[in-house]
Amino acid sequence: MNFIHRISGRGLIAYIHDILISGAAFALALYLRLGDDLFLYAAPPMIQAGILFMVISAGVFWVSGLYRGVWRYASMNDLLAIIRAVTVAVLTFLLVLFLWTRFLHLPRSIIPILWFVQMALLGGPRFFYRLAKDRRFDLMAENGNGNRIAVLLAGAGDGAELFIRALRRTQDANYRAVGIVSERADRVGQQIHGIEILGTTDDISGAVKSLKAKGIHPQRLVLTKDGMDGARVRSLLDQADELGMTLARLPQLTDFKAGISDRVEVKPVAVEDLLGRPQTALDRDAMAGLIEGKRVLVTGAGGSIGSELVRQVCDFLPAEIGLLDMSEHALYTIDREVMERWPDLGRHPVIADVRDKSRVGQVFARLRPELVFHAAALKHVPLVEENVVEGTTTNVTGTINVADICRESGVSAMVLISTDKAVNPASIMGATKRIAESYCQALDLESGGGTRFVTVRFGNVLGSTGSVVPLFQRQLADGGPLTVTHPEMTRYFMTIKEAVELVLQASALGSQKAGSGGQQGKIYVLDMGEPIRIMDLAEQMIRLAGLNPGTDIKIDIVGARPGEKLFEEIFHGSEPPVPTECEGILLAAPRISSLDDLTPALAELADAGSADDVERIRALIRKLVPEYHTEQDPGAKAASG
Repeated sequence: MNFIHRISGRGLIAYIHDILISGAAFALALYLRLGDDLFLYAAPPMIQAGILFMVISAGVFWVSGLYRGVWRYASMNDLLAIIRAVTVAVLTFLLVLFLWTRFLHLPRSIIPILWFVQMALLGGPRFFYRLAKDRRFDLMAENGNGNRIAVLLAGAGDGAELFIRALRRTQDANYRAVGIVSERADRVGQQIHGIEILGTTDDISGAVKSLKAKGIHPQRLVLTKDGMDGARVRSLLDQADELGMTLARLPQLTDFKAGISDRVEVKPVAVEDLLGRPQTALDRDAMAGLIEGKRVLVTGAGGSIGSELVRQVCDFLPAEIGLLDMSEHALYTIDREVMERWPDLGRHPVIADVRDKSRVGQVFARLRPELVFHAAALKHVPLVEENVVEGTTTNVTGTINVADICRESGVSAMVLISTDKAVNPASIMGATKRIAESYCQALDLESGGGTRFVTVRFGNVLGSTGSVVPLFQRQLADGGPLTVTHPEMTRYFMTIKEAVELVLQASALGSQKAGSGGQQGKIYVLDMGEPIRIMDLAEQMIRLAGLNPGTDIKIDIVGARPGEKLFEEIFHGSEPPVPTECEGILLAAPRISSLDDLTPALAELADAGSADDVERIRALIRKLVPEYHTEQDPGAKAASG
């Protein structure tokens, strides 16, 4: 039953194809030997001999393992298997026919002709299929294994095939592939360049057990597929750890080129791989339509999100780009990068504070932006808790200044970068971002045919300044311990690149809907996938470093910091998400206040900031954001959970 499974599906189609090809090979061999004299021979014996050859070939092919190779990756191993199978089939036919008829009805010289013809007709389609798929193929056989590290490959696709070929081309490679596990169960039992697909990625232990039974002990599990789902990578890490293997990944597929002769290496799995998710299909034409040929301004251009926004915006060839930041060093860094990577793009680095409305107005008058991405904000929760005035004036007053000037200047669209901490906020940072959202929502509702205000909300960005991953990496480098605030704390994570791609996609979607009142005042929310437990993340990072959690590196529980929530939320209970036509982007409709109601309270908040009146600021924030709570508030624990 196991072998029948191995040649099911496409393998069965190939099996039937080869039986029919064998009949055609017999007829062609007869014609090549006899030419027009073929018709002088009696037809029934020749037909019987042809059927006999097809039956013998079918039996030989059935037991030869020909259908374990993947046609897409046909190689020398497959060619050798074909030669063996054809040789056995032809010799068996010769013996049976001699015992049956003593070759009374066929010339004996047909045998070598038949051998060549059948081999060509079986091998040709396989290698032409490979050539059509890849535009190239090679037949490199495996070099000696020596003392190479035994690796088990996770993924039975292009990455695995290219890696195996690269190993065979490299005389001093450090690794040898000893087996493959596939995400697809139907490939189990097949081979790629002679390396067997031993099982699925859900059962690594079974594959390792079968290898150990042969005396092979794999030391490393290597991911061969780009963009593998983060949950799958975490599962592979757990399985590898239990089996005493380390987890690594291949370089990007673009590093493998035809004719590669460089030393083959693998890389440690990055934290991004653990948190990754399948790549979202993006509408790049819409994104290009939003940006190409436009004058674009990015506030907070030197920050983690702002700088990635600048990079991706520049890729879509705006007419000019303005870079606004109050940090001289951050602005210098991103300006230098733009100058080097896009030397022909007009750029305008501006040192300015978004809280200074007069200065922002001057910048707009000079640059005349058509599209504005507002990423300037104070985002570190504990720091904003200690600096309430600065956090409020930057996140609220700064946003109001930029939004008002966008409307006055006739900017086509302003995109506000917001955060999941604005949902049921437990911190000043989250509450001030919710107020900024509310103001932009109100402006969007009253925009008519003017400036469109698009708000995009997402969670923690992996690797951004002050985030947990760089903290853990620094603590690991120092020998630990890693500090976790609460064993059950979870967070949503997204890579910076992925977050900004979806910000641009949401911006394009929001701008396209400018004429549709049904979308105005809504908030675009990036699908963050499943939340990650911070304790799990800490343990996984320790294991990725080749160490044991709790033994080599300790994890200390230090208690939640001011303003931190145990669980973050993407949506408020009163704003159920609505899917959009773009995968990975949802639409929320939180409570919206009218501009007339907001304006007096916001003016009062600005006055309190100018007076450095922290208590008054807190009271006004509670009025503007009724769902705002702190851990000292009644019901705070329930709300945060």
